[in-house]
Amino acid sequence: MRWFWVDRFVEFKSGISATSIKNVSLAEEHLHDHFPGFAVMPGSLILEGLAQTGGILLGEKNNFEHIVILAKVPKIKFHSFACPGDQLRYHADLVESNFEGGRVTCTAHVGERLVTEAEIIFAHLDNMDESMAQSIDQKNFVFSMGLMSILDVDTLSQAVNTDS
Repeated sequence: MRWFWVDRFVEFKSGISATSIKNVSLAEEHLHDHFPGFAVMPGSLILEGLAQTGGILLGEKNNFEHIVILAKVPKIKFHSFACPGDQLRYHADLVESNFEGGRVTCTAHVGERLVTEAEIIFAHLDNMDESMAQSIDQKNFVFSMGLMSILDVDTLSQAVNTDS
């Protein structure tokens, strides 16, 4: 995976659901061109944040024993947009998990405003036909071990709250 589109997990229920956040910042290069005069987070990057949230949820359920990749997005609907200064809140519910992969339903909100809702299907690359698996660019995995630190669910705020 080349970029992380999740800043932190704020809730993680193993095998059930996960909630993460992404702070949209004007410091992100893509926002300067999308769109000039009205910067918005591209829908494809919102989808990637949802996929990372759901893919990590599926991967963690199986103790990261499988290589989880996005296989299909059978349903997605964009209701609104996210601008610099907004905080996207991604939520994924694990609907199905099996030998071949899994399926999540997910939403993205800014505050109470629904931005996106989607259904995402993942595949376990290591359980695929070998000829199919060899054709996939391994730099684009949904999850890599470099992402483990964001699974520390809101650790800093929990530490601050216990010191009070």
